[in-house]
Amino acid sequence: MTDALKRLSDEGVAIWLDDLSRKRLNTGNLAELVQNKHVVGVTTNPTIFQKAIGGGDSSYDGQLRDLAVRKVTTDEAVRMITTSDVRDAADVLRPVYDASNGRDGRVSIEVDPRLAHETAATIAEAKQLWWLVDRPNVFIKIPATKAGLPAIGEVIGKGISVNVTLIFSLERYRAVIDAYLTGLESAKAKGLDLSQIESVASFFVSRVDTEIDKRLDKVGGDARDLRSKAALANARLAYQAYEEVFGTVDGKTAGSERWKALEAAGAKPQRPLWASTGVKDPALPDTLYVTELVAPGTVNTMPEATLDATGDHGVITGGTIVPNYADAKAVMDAIAAAGVDYDDVVQVLEDEGVEKFEQSWNELLDTVTASLASFADEK
Repeated sequence: MTDALKRLSDEGVAIWLDDLSRKRLNTGNLAELVQNKHVVGVTTNPTIFQKAIGGGDSSYDGQLRDLAVRKVTTDEAVRMITTSDVRDAADVLRPVYDASNGRDGRVSIEVDPRLAHETAATIAEAKQLWWLVDRPNVFIKIPATKAGLPAIGEVIGKGISVNVTLIFSLERYRAVIDAYLTGLESAKAKGLDLSQIESVASFFVSRVDTEIDKRLDKVGGDARDLRSKAALANARLAYQAYEEVFGTVDGKTAGSERWKALEAAGAKPQRPLWASTGVKDPALPDTLYVTELVAPGTVNTMPEATLDATGDHGVITGGTIVPNYADAKAVMDAIAAAGVDYDDVVQVLEDEGVEKFEQSWNELLDTVTASLASFADEK
């Protein structure tokens, strides 16, 4: 194990784990990662919970048996189980939360993915999850769909910290920033303490390469030279958009006037979070979406394999984003010139992301339904 993870943290990148399970909690594994591998946050999603609960982990049996005796609905059972794991993880990370003045030590839980295109239902679900987990260091994840944008502003305005997920496009990312600022302005008008509201914007990385590389291969010829360049370029341009609003020069705010007014009232910047950072193309370095996205004020949430790879052989150098803005724009321009429709790519990725999480959620519901029925039949 090298000191790469420490170096990454020292460069201003918060290292989060993109995984959670009751086994990880019960064995002390999560606490160990916090202690030894500089992990300062956890993200979850419907797929992660489906793998944890549907993977035959017997540590869920006791709670499932109790829920079966109480004859709760499947939906209620799933929420009781998932919020229990998130609450326990939040307790493990509470010292990090306290030490970072609430910046890190966060655990994310997502609203029901079946509500991704329903604004009012998303708001109601976010409020319910915030109440159920009942920990100050939780993030409620809301997808950055068109219906999700007003929900983000509304929820932030109620003083609830939000992890905005499934962001693929630069245009949508700017809309997410706007929703965050709108929410802060609403919270300020209500007299809420803005310093207690946190948010991250989860910008997905590897899936962009997967989709664009597939299209570049169809174009053929010189277009193939652009393979595996889109995801980093897209993320770097997202950080440029972040700096335009939240940036600082010599320790002083150099962003938008709108943000300066909120910062003066105690608000904190909404950090970009690099999600989907596990490399899907085996031909690429397994730490690519970590080592090439190093900049202060960012979060990188990693599956454990990527975390271990980075710790083992990742080479961390500072400033792998800001100096590459011009090159990033050139890459995206070249991809467009090759005939790849960026707007179509990001819409396809958003649709697939919502569909994938909804499918995982439905599989989780099926798993829990079967478990409840099995325990209910016990004599």
